Order: sequence, then structure tokens, then C-alpha cells
Amino acid sequence: MAVTPTPKIRSRTLGAAIALDEFDKRLLNQMQGSFPIVERPYAEVATALGSDEATVLRRVRELLDERIIRQVTPIFDTRAFGYGSMLVAAKVDAEHPWGPAKIINSHPGVSHNYLRNHEFNMWFTIAVEEGSELGLQGTLDVLQELTGAESIRQLPTLKLFKIRMDLDMEGGTDALAKAVEVVEPVDLDKQPYDDLDVAVVRATQGDLPVVSEPYAEAARQVGLPVAQLLEHLNGMVDRRLLRRVAAILFHRRAGFSANGMGVWRVPDDKIAEYGPRMAAFRGISHCYERPTYEDWRYQIFTMAHGRSKEECDAILDAIAAEMPDIQERATLYSSTEFKKVRLLYFTDDFTNWEREHAAA
Repeated sequence: MAVTPTPKIRSRTLGAAIALDEFDKRLLNQMQGSFPIVERPYAEVATALGSDEATVLRRVRELLDERIIRQVTPIFDTRAFGYGSMLVAAKVDAEHPWGPAKIINSHPGVSHNYLRNHEFNMWFTIAVEEGSELGLQGTLDVLQELTGAESIRQLPTLKLFKIRMDLDMEGGTDALAKAVEVVEPVDLDKQPYDDLDVAVVRATQGDLPVVSEPYAEAARQVGLPVAQLLEHLNGMVDRRLLRRVAAILFHRRAGFSANGMGVWRVPDDKIAEYGPRMAAFRGISHCYERPTYEDWRYQIFTMAHGRSKEECDAILDAIAAEMPDIQERATLYSSTEFKKVRLLYFTDDFTNWEREHAAA
């Protein structure tokens, strides 16, 4: 059932925010954070909302058609399956970024690619399979040559403090700019998995059908009863191969028109303390420690999402106010979304790309 994503270069003209009523907001919060891995998940969502399954199914389909929900999908952990991945910052021709963007987007491991307001203006995430012949370094060498990028900075994750992209549809600025829970940093090591795990990933990744029993077709493909497939998926959560199943939103259409990458230079002996505290803020979706360079001195990265630039600034200002030892900070805003898809695992696309570009 896996569907290969068809990335399109999209500017911020994706579309204006759509007015959502209180039921929609509650539904989207539930779908982003608490979509259950059960035989009839929409019935459970309906119960939580005091509604009925038919109403929830109808509205989710409408929100997909209206391009507010991007997809409902399992979110697997790239590192847990042994894929090498990192954030990359590149300096490309600021007057003509579209050509380099298309080249970078052609790699199947590029899931996100944005133009940002900085000398390093193209920011993308990339992953390669564990058995990649080129590896991350070789792949980036190819991409730098093909794009003519003046410089590339590799920014792998040294410590993951948070990764959970769900937008708070009901809370205001005060809620987004408030710390809610400090959690322990996440272990990023590869986890054990087997052929059945691979088969389950292939059958479930991509868009789950919006029907009463969305896992039934995947179970048929894998050759398991639905109950056994669901038991296996929940076990994959316990084994940290699967983060969760969730609705992914089109941020702008859902009302969150701004995202700011807040980067922070802090004393080295404060990173372990400040990282989890920054991650605890409700308006922060991602928080990492990354390496520094002579021309890039920031160690902690935080992604803030808001309904406006001012709301993002308020979230990041609230963080700064609680941590007086911050030595320097900056905020990079995205001006163009070149690509945003869920990574598809265990496909032939990686091998085919490397075969085509190995001699580049």
C-alpha cells in the first residue's frame, strides 16, 4: 500500500489559512497526537470527541481534500532502522535557487528542503540507507557538484532533545510560549529489526486509507490477521522503530503560516541542561544539539511554529528569558518550501539514484 510521494516545488503561495471551527481544532489535535493503533481508530477518535465515527471519517476526508491534512501516516524512526541522516546547510546561488532545489529534491532521502534567510540559504534533511555505496559524504559531494553549491555544512544530530511535529490548534500564543514537560534526551542508536518489520513498514508507510478499518489492507499484504498486525505495530512502538501514527498537516492552510529555526550559542557546560528545557516549550517541534564550525557557532537548534512571525518570536523570546547564559542567538525563517514528504523506507529508489549518480 506504500505510495511513492510526488514532491512538488512549492512556494509560500500554497494557500491562505482556512477557517476552522472548534470541532475541527479538537479533531486535528486528536489526530496529530493520539491517533490509536487499533482496528477502528476513527471510532476511538470519535468517542474522545463526543462524536460518531461517520462524522469523523467524513470530516477527515474533507480536511484532506481541502489540503489542511497532508496525510495520515505511520511515522517511523529513520535512525532506528540504521539509515544515516543529517541536516545540511548549503550556500547556493541566491538569485537562482530553483535549479539546485530540483537537483537536491531528486534524492529519495531528502524529505524536507527550505530556502531560509541566511548566507547559508538552502536547508535540507537527507538520509541514506545503511548499505549505501556513496554514504552520506559521497552523496553530499555529488549534490554539491551538481548544484554548484559554494559551501555545504553538515549538521548531524549529536543529541536529540525533541522531535514531535504536532501543532496546537486550540492554544494561543501564551500556550505555545510555555514549557509543558521536560523529557529525557532520546537515544538515536540503530535498533534490532527483522524481515517481518520490513514487510510491515512497506505495507503501512505512506497514506493510510481514511476508512473504518485502515489497517485491513496492510494486514492482507503482510499475510497477518488485523489483530496480529496491530499487535506488531504496537510492539514496534515499544521497540522505538515506530514513533506513532498521526495526521500531518499543511501548516499554512491550518493557520500556522510561520516557522522559525531558532539557533542558540550557549556555554558548553549548559547544553545538557538547556536542550531539554528548550524542547519542553509547546511551540517547539524539534530540538537538537548539532556540531559547530568557524562560520557557524550555534550548538542548539529549535524549530518554532506559529500563526505569524510575531508568534514564533514570542516562543523563542520566552526561551531566551528563562536561560540567561545564552551567548548568542539567531532566527532563520523559511521563505520557500521546496519539498516536504515522509521518507519511504526499504524501496529501490535509493539504489537507483546512486546507480545514476555514482559517476557524477
